[in-house]
Amino acid sequence: MSAYAAARKGARLARRLMLPAWLLFGAGSAMAQGIAPAPGGLFDAPADATTEAQAGEAEPVPSDAPAASVEDALSPEVTGEADGEGAEAETPELTPATAYGPADATLPGTGPLAEVLAEDDVNWESWERTAARSEALSERGQGSDFALQRLRGDLVVWRDRFQQARGANSGRIGTVEAQLTALGAAPEAGGEDESIAARRAALTEQLMRLRAPVRLADEAYAHADGLIREIDRLIRERRGRALGDRGPSPLNPGLWPSALVVAFERAEALRAELWAGWTSPARRVALAGVLAEVLFLGLLGGILMRAGLWARHLRRRILAADRRGSRALGFGVSLAQVALPFAGLVLVARALDLAGMNGPRAGALLEVLPLAGLAVLLARWMAGQFFGPEAAQPIAGIAPARQTRARRQAMLLGGTIALTQVSQALIATADAPEGAEAALLFPLQLLVAVPLFLLGRTLAGVVHDGAPATAPATPQPETARRDTTSVRQGLLSLLGKVAMAVAVISPVLSVLGYAALSEALLVPAIKTMMLIGVLVLLQRLVFDLWTVATGSEDLARDALVPVLIGLFLILAALPVLALVWGARPEDLAEVWTRFREGYSFGETRLQPTDLMWLLVIFVIGYALTRLVQRVLRSVVLPRTKLDLGGQNAVAVGFGYVGITSAAILAITTAGLDLSNLAIVAGALSVGIGFGLQNIVSNFVSGIILLIERPIGEGDWIEVNGQSGYVRDISVRSTRIETFDKTDVIVPNADLVSNHVTNWTRGNSVGRVIVPVGVAHGSDLEKVQEIMQEVADSHPLVLANPAAAVLFRGFGPSSLNFEIRAFLRDINFIIAVQSEMNHEIARRFRAAGITIPFPQQDLWLRNPETLRAAENAAEGGGTG
Repeated sequence: MSAYAAARKGARLARRLMLPAWLLFGAGSAMAQGIAPAPGGLFDAPADATTEAQAGEAEPVPSDAPAASVEDALSPEVTGEADGEGAEAETPELTPATAYGPADATLPGTGPLAEVLAEDDVNWESWERTAARSEALSERGQGSDFALQRLRGDLVVWRDRFQQARGANSGRIGTVEAQLTALGAAPEAGGEDESIAARRAALTEQLMRLRAPVRLADEAYAHADGLIREIDRLIRERRGRALGDRGPSPLNPGLWPSALVVAFERAEALRAELWAGWTSPARRVALAGVLAEVLFLGLLGGILMRAGLWARHLRRRILAADRRGSRALGFGVSLAQVALPFAGLVLVARALDLAGMNGPRAGALLEVLPLAGLAVLLARWMAGQFFGPEAAQPIAGIAPARQTRARRQAMLLGGTIALTQVSQALIATADAPEGAEAALLFPLQLLVAVPLFLLGRTLAGVVHDGAPATAPATPQPETARRDTTSVRQGLLSLLGKVAMAVAVISPVLSVLGYAALSEALLVPAIKTMMLIGVLVLLQRLVFDLWTVATGSEDLARDALVPVLIGLFLILAALPVLALVWGARPEDLAEVWTRFREGYSFGETRLQPTDLMWLLVIFVIGYALTRLVQRVLRSVVLPRTKLDLGGQNAVAVGFGYVGITSAAILAITTAGLDLSNLAIVAGALSVGIGFGLQNIVSNFVSGIILLIERPIGEGDWIEVNGQSGYVRDISVRSTRIETFDKTDVIVPNADLVSNHVTNWTRGNSVGRVIVPVGVAHGSDLEKVQEIMQEVADSHPLVLANPAAAVLFRGFGPSSLNFEIRAFLRDINFIIAVQSEMNHEIARRFRAAGITIPFPQQDLWLRNPETLRAAENAAEGGGTG
């Protein structure tokens, strides 16, 4: 194979390996170093992490350890200050540890705080030494970051111990307080029995002794917590200043010769190291002893790297089957495209290490090799998930050509990150002048910024893409969902524009000499893009799994659970995002500590566990209340003699009592003092007086409706011109279903204070009136006979009282009759009126009885005048 062909093959291989490295690099460096800019520039080299690894291996020094172990973590000048000035503070005449008298043998847990803490193996003198050193560090602002972090971990251990000590004697304190409450307050006028007064005084003294360690623990806790805050502030200020420090510009031509010398020295040193290892007889002898293991690991690693292609083909077949759950299963299989080759790279690196490539430079390259390979694998995987024909759910609204371009650029970004990691590892194998290192790292930064800019430009142009031409035209229902394609295009375009801006600003900052600020901008931006992609993929997976669970994609799309899970994923990603953009793990731990401490409301402190119990107890009480209500409605109350309205009143009343009881029980269990609600009640009464009269009036009216039951569910009522059936009586309003099948919400106060007609209260018997008019001169006896027969023959008309036909009067055009009859069920009054009218019309037509329409006669008092005018008009027209 010619060198040109080999180069082309290598280029094709490099194009296949692109974007995922930024995933690994993003997660690894964020967790390892937070926002601290690496000394080497844009990306940390693994060999440069030796100091950090050593620092990480050093566990926080226990606070009760000897003082020398803490002094080792401090700078010399601070240690000297602590030794000089702190010596006098170690033996004070009065400290919180000795401020109270000796312990009472009859009262466990009393006495100085030092003695109480000693029962838990806590050394008070060690705490005082730690606090003194921390105060000296905070006042002078000296000490390395490592010393500050180590001392901070020590203070955290102490703070946790004091937090536990704050709960000392809680049981005894509660008992003594209950005893004092039982004795009551001393009378102001005196005259109290001496034995009761002596007992109260003894209990009061006992309570003071019991509370003393708790108060001292509170003071020590506040002291430790304040020192931790001071150290955190000092670290943040240092890192903020580091971001603003200006170094040499990499475009300074004076730095280029030294940079080239460093690059050639690193390459030559690596070549010499590899050649020395290859030609060393001792190395060959050692290789012969582990040759079998090396070959096995290399072969297994090669198979695993090849297995990634097999996983890719399997995923294609699963997606092509297009069965239920294919997308979720395909996503799981796609993970093997990354995991298996990465495991293969780890095994190959291990094989090379056993083969003798374990020198300082070759070892650094072997350490970064799996990470660089993972960058390429992740780039290819994520590009395949979002863009191109392999995407299970490609982003809607992106043209195929743009997807292909975005896929290629994302993979190129991953490849450049991998190359940058390898180069950084080689550069960091030895010290280099600051200017030379900046000049070497700047091209690597450009190598990453260029594909990031290209990818951002591709994503920014998605708003110009229309819907795919191949998309089938499907009929949309009247309640079609709003198309979210434009929203997704807008978000992608915004993300692309931000990526372009970062890719331009970051190199400019490096040129100006702000290398740390440039790194703090470029690296987090790439990590944020990775995090957004992971969140989108996880939300898609949740949707696919819910589709499998429900058996319908439409149901899954309308379900609330996937949305809630997606919201939880976003909230869970916030701490990771904070780490990406500069927060330290200690900062997140501190936020969690504050959250666990709870929140104070006056003299009441609510902790997360209290809030959890409040929620759990209320939910259980609410569920039990609804369950009992359902049993009452369906099993118990139907067997009683209560009508439907009474049954509903009992069930609703039980619901009010149950929910109120559950709320009170949850509040008391959480430790809230209900006596403090008197203030809230006072403020609420003022609000009621000004603007809540209607709400309270409706609430009280709802209670009255449930107790008096003038109306009930299922009653046909008329109120405020609205007529319909009562469907639901709630606390504030009543829902009426009209005959048009519309719901009318009527405030309960209107039902209590206004006129309400209840057609079906107590029973369904009601009267129907059917008016009929006949022509003048009709046979009245025949008319009355026919109408009586029609009324008596209807099946819903009651025989007792009997139906009556009344001659109501003489109208201008008709003689007016009425049928008045009582029906068995008034709900059918409209149907009965219609049926009677039809029958009356048929019988009248057969009997020759006419039902008149309105008639009027017009009389003219001077017709001759009209005739004369008409004749004159005709004569004039003839002439």
